[in-house]
Amino acid sequence: MAIIDGPRLAARSGNARQLVVFLHGYGANGNDLIDIGREWQRWLPYAAFVSPHAPEPCPASGMGRQWFALTFRDPDERWRGVNHAAPSLEAFLDAELQRHGLTPDRLALVGFSQGTMMALHVGLRRRVAPAAIVGYSGILVVPPGGGAEPASRPGAAAVPPILLVHGEADEVIPVDGLFFSAERLAGEGLGVQWHLSPHIGHGIDGGGLRHGGLFLTSSFGLPFPEQA
Repeated sequence: MAIIDGPRLAARSGNARQLVVFLHGYGANGNDLIDIGREWQRWLPYAAFVSPHAPEPCPASGMGRQWFALTFRDPDERWRGVNHAAPSLEAFLDAELQRHGLTPDRLALVGFSQGTMMALHVGLRRRVAPAAIVGYSGILVVPPGGGAEPASRPGAAAVPPILLVHGEADEVIPVDGLFFSAERLAGEGLGVQWHLSPHIGHGIDGGGLRHGGLFLTSSFGLPFPEQA
């Protein structure tokens, strides 16, 4: 099991009561998303942010990392990949919560692309459900052949609120991925909110960032900001 780490941003208040973990996309690294935390600090002053580098170097990107290899030739590689990478991420989440003295329900996962695959796979299988999962430009990974293994841990006492955000013009993971994920999760009784960013490709626009930040604010039970 690989040990992972990455850049951190302390809670603006100086006292962390929540933990937001960013999971970057294929070929990027933890530095790619950590600045989102600076955008969200005004709404989440008690949140600490961390953005770990994925465990493997990405052959398609000199300084980039990958949660798992993607050849786009093997239809089962995503399923094997999320399961292979899950133990490293689980260990990191547990250690980071312990670092801040927080209970597991004070955690939120925010993924982009391949990071969204990891956020959904791991977040829905945590022994204690996180406070929220936000997935940008990604897709729920299901077993080969669309098998019946549930998306969440069987018998879980609670499931997290989920927000999926996708660019309408995404050329890497087409927007159909959002609707597939939402329908699959809804079919298992998991409520999903979603937002489409018009004319946006494989990326996050200002509207998507706003929706994500305010969703976390609500999920953590914080008062809705007057100037949102």
